[in-house]
Amino acid sequence: MAAAAARSQFVVVGGGIAGVTCAQKLAVEFPAEDIFLMTASPVIKAITNFKQVSKTLEEFDIEEQPSSLLEKQYPNIKVIQSEVKRLKSEEHKIFTEDGKEYIYEKLCLCAGAKPKLIFEGNPYVLGIRDTDSAEAFQKNLAQAERIVVVGNGGIALELVYEIEGCEVIWAIKDKAIGNTFFDAGAAEFLIPKLTAEKQETAMACKRTKYTMEGREKKERPIAESDKLGSALGPDWHEGLHLKGTKEFSHKVHIEILCEVKKILLQQEFIQLQRTSLTFPKKEKNVEPDEVLWPIYVELTNGKIYGCNFIVSATGVVPNVKPFLDGNNFSLGEDGGLKVDKHMHTSIPDIYAAGDICTASWEPSPVWHQMRLWTQARQMGWYAAKCMAADTLGESTDLDFSFELFAHVTKFFNYKVVVLGKYNAQGLGLDHELLLRCTKGQEYVKVVMQNGRMMGAVLIGETDLEETFENLILNQMDLSAYGEDLLNPNIDIEDYFD
Repeated sequence: MAAAAARSQFVVVGGGIAGVTCAQKLAVEFPAEDIFLMTASPVIKAITNFKQVSKTLEEFDIEEQPSSLLEKQYPNIKVIQSEVKRLKSEEHKIFTEDGKEYIYEKLCLCAGAKPKLIFEGNPYVLGIRDTDSAEAFQKNLAQAERIVVVGNGGIALELVYEIEGCEVIWAIKDKAIGNTFFDAGAAEFLIPKLTAEKQETAMACKRTKYTMEGREKKERPIAESDKLGSALGPDWHEGLHLKGTKEFSHKVHIEILCEVKKILLQQEFIQLQRTSLTFPKKEKNVEPDEVLWPIYVELTNGKIYGCNFIVSATGVVPNVKPFLDGNNFSLGEDGGLKVDKHMHTSIPDIYAAGDICTASWEPSPVWHQMRLWTQARQMGWYAAKCMAADTLGESTDLDFSFELFAHVTKFFNYKVVVLGKYNAQGLGLDHELLLRCTKGQEYVKVVMQNGRMMGAVLIGETDLEETFENLILNQMDLSAYGEDLLNPNIDIEDYFD
């Protein structure tokens, strides 16, 4: 006979930022209730050193911690370390892989997302999404002379910048690098950093890594990417030694406007008698490669490059699969669970937050969803607030963090702040750009529409983020200032504080 199901008013699934933040907030709101937090991994992601930089900008570090630490800090959080096998929403029941069942009154799904692998099940294709895959990558890189990186998001950008002593062929489908975060102008500003020798900066690694050593951690096969760890933090490469076999710093070649057409193993490549190319050098024509590589990548532009392995950093897919069977969730176009402005999914008593969900309310004109740390934290916190309000029969307003898209990060050792519709997303042709750029120092771009500021990209120490945040939020008419808005001799803060 099966053991009786454990009951809890609140169950949260997922040990990443959204899930942990949600459970912490619920634990504080309902100190007398046990909050169940289900996680597939023995470590959870916690936020440390949180700083509210301005109204909407926040900075924090992410730390992996053993779940016992969370239970110490919040005695009413009970961590259940097991993957979810299935959800029976009609019965308000969740079944875990270890054969147990749990009954919830309110459930929040925060199971994150998985890396989109260009080719599943190929041992030479690595996805980088969590700490374990980053370590597998480091191990492989130590023996590598050349790798191919596919993708153009934050992880690809950081990766290409951090790798030393290994040739990197970087294939991107856009015209310019970093398309998710900024435009071609900003990319041009950053590119010199890719070829420059890096300054040795000894940075203290801000993340502690708890491995699963004492937990019979077997040597994992290289391509076991279906195991879910939670996603990496913004400084994920610090403390990892990303060096290949060769004695030089940076060697990056970018192939633009192309995708991977197919991947050939060495044997197929020889049988098909194809020709691959050497690493392109500036002055010379590209020559056929004499070296035999373990794997070959054929790009849609017709070029073939051999390499030791391929890194797939092409974004993520919401991890909805364990929950769909027998439950009628509405899904967004990106495959996430659709949530309304109170983080409800389409099924009663089930909420979702973070990478797994798709925001389906009518958004503020200067906010959009992006699968980032900051949004995972904000959504997890706000979902708990909504669950609490619904339980107590109160009402909640949409959280202020959804008024303006705001994100601060670091690329190539520059501070990068993006605000609002920083790439003129959804504004059509009806907008203009103001630019100011000091080579090697700062890059400022403002997106204007009808005299009002709609978005901005700030690279370097510009000190403009608070002023611009206010100008975007209050939608003041700035037509009178014209291009003087970015005139470095005018102290714009004096006008608008």
